[in-house]
Amino acid sequence: MKVSSTRDPHKTLKLSDAILRGLADDGGLYVPVNFPHCDLTQFKESDDYATFAAKLLHLFFHDEKIDSELPRICKSAFNFPVPLKQLDQNTYLLELFHGPTSSFKDFGARFLAECMETLASDNTKTTILVATSGDTGSAVASAFFQKPHANVIVLFPNGKISARQQQQIACWGENVLAIAVDGTFDDCQRLVKAAYQEGQHLQLSTANSINLGRLLPQMVYYAYMAWHFKQQHQQEPGFIVPSGNLGNVTACYWAKKLGFPIREIAIATNANDVLENYAVTGEYQPGESIATLANAMDVGNPSNFERLKTLFPDFANFKDNVTVLSVSDAQIKTTIAEVEQRYGEVICPHTATAFYLREQLSEKDWIIVATAEAAKFETVIEPILNKKIPVSKRLAALLTKDTHMLEISADMNALVAAIKDFLS
Repeated sequence: MKVSSTRDPHKTLKLSDAILRGLADDGGLYVPVNFPHCDLTQFKESDDYATFAAKLLHLFFHDEKIDSELPRICKSAFNFPVPLKQLDQNTYLLELFHGPTSSFKDFGARFLAECMETLASDNTKTTILVATSGDTGSAVASAFFQKPHANVIVLFPNGKISARQQQQIACWGENVLAIAVDGTFDDCQRLVKAAYQEGQHLQLSTANSINLGRLLPQMVYYAYMAWHFKQQHQQEPGFIVPSGNLGNVTACYWAKKLGFPIREIAIATNANDVLENYAVTGEYQPGESIATLANAMDVGNPSNFERLKTLFPDFANFKDNVTVLSVSDAQIKTTIAEVEQRYGEVICPHTATAFYLREQLSEKDWIIVATAEAAKFETVIEPILNKKIPVSKRLAALLTKDTHMLEISADMNALVAAIKDFLS
């Protein structure tokens, strides 16, 4: 498949090359030049998740080295359950947090790691540089840990993620370096982009949702659930997606563009309301990120906005297809309590934004996307519910490991020095 930059559709390259590069040379994000035709009749009720994924991703990789390896890659990357719970007659909960680091980021990170190892030459080693507002960092660190052809450097905003999130990022060592940046997530993201554009000699790549290798596998769970929902209920569901950097919801739009039976998509954000403001005014005005209880969504300048704009370049068309609502911390707290009382479900603050949005929508058959295990945010949730919440075995195992991290200022020179020292 050919892809091009969101900033220059005339310069194209192969999908595999785009995955290895991560970010386009002009600072743009890679998108397919043309989306493939998808014949939905190829999928069977008997297909397990990994088989479904390999069939779908074949459409994008059919002329690439990775194609013949897709069944193995998908079986290795997606080796955990993807349950859909029915909560009431018209509301369902899609739990995407049963991977090794208890967040939806495991899907993309593990697929990307397998792809990069498949594409790597014997004598090469890529440095994965990634910024995280919470869950991406731990998923990437876990996915690439001890991979022979990769080093991983994770930047996160010092003091602005939960203690358990930080533990999951900094507990690896060996080929993984955790860096706490004195700044916001947007500062971390700015440093990653600047380092990538200025440091080609370091063989840098990225594992944020900037990278197509992260985004494409995220299409799969939307396609898989929408296809099965239509088979079972003869209705097309809508998805409510909590989103910060807009990668997860972009994947949902791409699944819909491929023809999967998705009725509509609604986006829940927190107090970082840049997308909601754009949907109202037509003016994109990024700002400094605001710290909220849903910290993984604390993004003031979401990278994947460029991909959404490429999909809906006309503002009127954008408004027709993008429903978005900003949810406050007070509304997050109230929703966490109400969901536990009504359904007996303990949800993370990010998932709470989607539940709040669900209450504002009258249509039937909504699938709420649950993005992270609630126990990662116990300092937020336990005071609200006035009780201890259980920790899964996979999370508990990570919380007992020793941690190692480096603290730097939000300065390019400091980052370059840290990279060079780590790689020396």
